[in-house]
Amino acid sequence: INGSNNVCLSISYVSVCSRSMKTATFDTLGFRDAMTMAFAVEEINKNPDLLPNLTLGYSLYDNCGALVIGFSGALSLASGQEEGISPQENCSGTPPILAIVGDSYSTFSIAIANVLGLFKIPIVSYFATCSCLSDHRQFPSFFRTIPSDAFQVNAVIQILKHFGWTWVGLLVTDDDYGFYVAQSFQSSLSQQGGACLAYVEVLPWDSKPGELKRIVNLIKTSMARVVIVFAHEIHTFRLIEEVAEQNVTGQQWIASEAWASAAVLQIPRFIPFLGGTLGIAIRRGEIPGLRDFLLQTHPNKNNNYETNLVRQFWEHTFQCKFKPAEEEEDDEALCTGDEDLEQVETELLDVSNLRPEYNVYKAVYALAHALDEMLHCEPGKGPFVDRTCAALQSLEPWQLLHYLQKVNFTTPFGDQVSFDENGDALPMYDVMNWVWLPDGGTKIQNVGEVKKSAFGRGELVLNENLIFWNFESKQPPQSACSENCPPGTRMARKKGQPVCCFDCIPCSDGKISNGSNARECISCPEDFWSSPQRDDCLPKETEFLSYHEPLGICLTTTSLLGTFICALVLGIFIYHRSTPIVRANNSELSFLLLVSLKLCFLCSLLFIGRPRLWTCQLRHAAFGISFVLCVSCILVKTMVVLAVFKASKPGGGASLKWFGPTQQRGTVFTLTCIQAAVCTVWIVSASPMPHKNTQYHNDKIVYECEVGSTFGFAVLLSYIGLLAFISFVLAFLARNLPDNFNEAKLITFSMLIFCAVWVAFVPAYINSPGRYADAVEVFAILASSFGLLVALFGPKCYIILLRPERNTKKAIMGRGITTS
Repeated sequence: INGSNNVCLSISYVSVCSRSMKTATFDTLGFRDAMTMAFAVEEINKNPDLLPNLTLGYSLYDNCGALVIGFSGALSLASGQEEGISPQENCSGTPPILAIVGDSYSTFSIAIANVLGLFKIPIVSYFATCSCLSDHRQFPSFFRTIPSDAFQVNAVIQILKHFGWTWVGLLVTDDDYGFYVAQSFQSSLSQQGGACLAYVEVLPWDSKPGELKRIVNLIKTSMARVVIVFAHEIHTFRLIEEVAEQNVTGQQWIASEAWASAAVLQIPRFIPFLGGTLGIAIRRGEIPGLRDFLLQTHPNKNNNYETNLVRQFWEHTFQCKFKPAEEEEDDEALCTGDEDLEQVETELLDVSNLRPEYNVYKAVYALAHALDEMLHCEPGKGPFVDRTCAALQSLEPWQLLHYLQKVNFTTPFGDQVSFDENGDALPMYDVMNWVWLPDGGTKIQNVGEVKKSAFGRGELVLNENLIFWNFESKQPPQSACSENCPPGTRMARKKGQPVCCFDCIPCSDGKISNGSNARECISCPEDFWSSPQRDDCLPKETEFLSYHEPLGICLTTTSLLGTFICALVLGIFIYHRSTPIVRANNSELSFLLLVSLKLCFLCSLLFIGRPRLWTCQLRHAAFGISFVLCVSCILVKTMVVLAVFKASKPGGGASLKWFGPTQQRGTVFTLTCIQAAVCTVWIVSASPMPHKNTQYHNDKIVYECEVGSTFGFAVLLSYIGLLAFISFVLAFLARNLPDNFNEAKLITFSMLIFCAVWVAFVPAYINSPGRYADAVEVFAILASSFGLLVALFGPKCYIILLRPERNTKKAIMGRGITTS
């Protein structure tokens, strides 16, 4: 360690105006920052592994809390004309100033960094947090060991989200620090959402009671119960004085790092209002050996400039004065230098909560590691022109700046120190809570931390069991512009209000929200419908013509009844098959007609029950073929009546020759096969299929059979209608034949009923929704089937069962003679 290799660093020392409200004469905490820097330099000089054969020196400069003084001091340091600065005595001559540690004020740092950046002189601040200083293009030589306000703002937002505080107030100071915090808050909240600012107020820089009264009254009347304060200790002190004056309670305060652990605010008068405060505090560190170093502080042990600072500290601590030689002795106590620091209560020796001091310690070590890395440069492998290295004898600040950007080391406390591309250190904060003790005292305890996550945002870890809440409920307060919207509703922003102020609008039918504060209601899937509470999607009620409902039971019963009657009539006819009334007009056709009517009744059952593929395909085919078979038999019967009547005339016998039993069967078979072919083509080309129809009812699924091809369905019905119309016309023409051939009248009447039913069916079917369309079709099938059954076979059954005396050939023929 030789005096020939001396390098001096400089720290900007902040004086009385910055961090102390207890006295207007001396800043003990600022003095402790300066002594921490001196301790770090001494520790480095004693470390054989860091900067061996090199002695670091330092200069202290008091900015007196004034921008003009701090700015002029920085210019003096940069120019080497350090008026009023006394370097450490080990430095010979005027040492080169390679870097500056400071300033603590963001505003001062902005001004200094703007100028010193032109000279590429590294500046490492330990307390300036303004996010604007992260602009490395504007401040290329600025670094800091305290996180940026941008990260601090994000940390506060994480706390707001954690406790669900969506309506908060923000108070900031009237300087760059406050301006950029407000801007960062508004920008972050607009991007991340989750909370809104009920108000943003600027605390006056100077004492303005009227303005403070207005701000505190706003806090008292606002619905926001959470108040965030980004301000220096002096401004927070004045604010809380006014809060205590107006007795504003029930607020949850959130403190920035500037006052989160400020002892000056931890007084009995303020604790009823500040108890429970949550604060973002600079990372606490431990510096082994610092307290022993501070105990060595003595007016006679330091160099000239430090002696001046130590004397001020000594006079402030022991409430005495060092007697100047030119002054007369007075009654004020004189300082002897024999006073004992361990016997007096002073903040200087309280090293249990080192936060700014820990940042000072890291700042000095960052510069030392950068310098050490530079000295380890191998010739020919350097980072500068022609791969040269920096020479200690001609060292320039910009050369040190290059290595400072790549610093990466770990402190004895275990924290990693490095700088990103913006000159910011790895962000980390402690979350502090102000505990109001039963004896009226205060304890500030660590309840969590905020670290930078892999996604670049703050990752909050809280131990809620440790948090003291200054409320009767001992629970976190609620702070919202509007009450949370329950499930089943959505938020609708109030006109002209922030997004956090909203009304809760119930979700419309078919939409739900299953969480609180839903921005939009989501639509249920196609087969689901919203519950009455609109908080869940339930399977839609299914609707079809069921066997279990009254309408289905009634139609099923009627269908089975018709089938039974057909079977009964068929049995009667078979039993009396040899009687004239049965044998008249081809009994074989009568049997076939009864079988077809029986099929008509049975096919109606295919329209009842849950639609399936086979029932959808079979129902219309069975219906079409059954009715064509039935109408074909009637048509042939009518033609037989006409043929018999024609054969009864002279020369008309040949007509029966071409329309005998074989031709009758062939005609029925051919007409039926045509309908079967139509059904086959229809099913193959466009098969009817089950279909879930949601158009009739939003909250129901109507199961129905989709016809597949409307044209195929129309051809099927048209063909039946054509045969029925031909039968009706022929029967109508034969209605006046002699009574012995009066079946034509029965056919005319039956076909009139049949046509009337199916003509009425078409509009009714088209206008009937869902299951009622099936019910209409079943009703038409049953009505027309009963009409044919009763009209054609009713009179014959009457004669067979009740008037057997008329069931003779003579009676039938005689009846014809009698009535003619």
